[in-house]
Amino acid sequence: MSASDESDWLPFYLRDHFAGATAGVQLFDRVANGHSDETVREEVAQLRVEVGEDRSALGSMMTALRIRQLSLTMLVGMLGEYAGRLKPNGALLQRSSGSDVFELETLSSAVQAKSRVWETLLVLAEHDSRLDPERLQQLLDRAEDQRQRLGDLHARFLQQLIGR
Repeated sequence: MSASDESDWLPFYLRDHFAGATAGVQLFDRVANGHSDETVREEVAQLRVEVGEDRSALGSMMTALRIRQLSLTMLVGMLGEYAGRLKPNGALLQRSSGSDVFELETLSSAVQAKSRVWETLLVLAEHDSRLDPERLQQLLDRAEDQRQRLGDLHARFLQQLIGR
């Protein structure tokens, strides 16, 4: 890989993650407003605030790196999130328990992907003073906390389903 190839990947990579973060915020909103379990809705609403802050942090880092956010990339991410709502779940007009479980798993996957971008940027921070390694570590730690909280919600909700 040439030196130019190595630097060309970063804008695409970060734009894709930013689009994913945009779709992720929307998914957190949807789950916070529509999950069948009140405890899950409340916890996901709190997580949604953090996820929005994380998206803003990524946007700020992109600005520091002089990487523009492209509307088309974000639009594709948002359309993907909307398309996810159209999956058949056997309950056309109401949510199914399977959808509730799947959405918690999807939120956890989104947070895992976010962890990876923070890990990647931490490595880059060793070579680029525009990135703050301490801030990136904080974001990585918060993502791990979010993943743990979502895992706990998932386990608790599954236990409720099994107990029905």
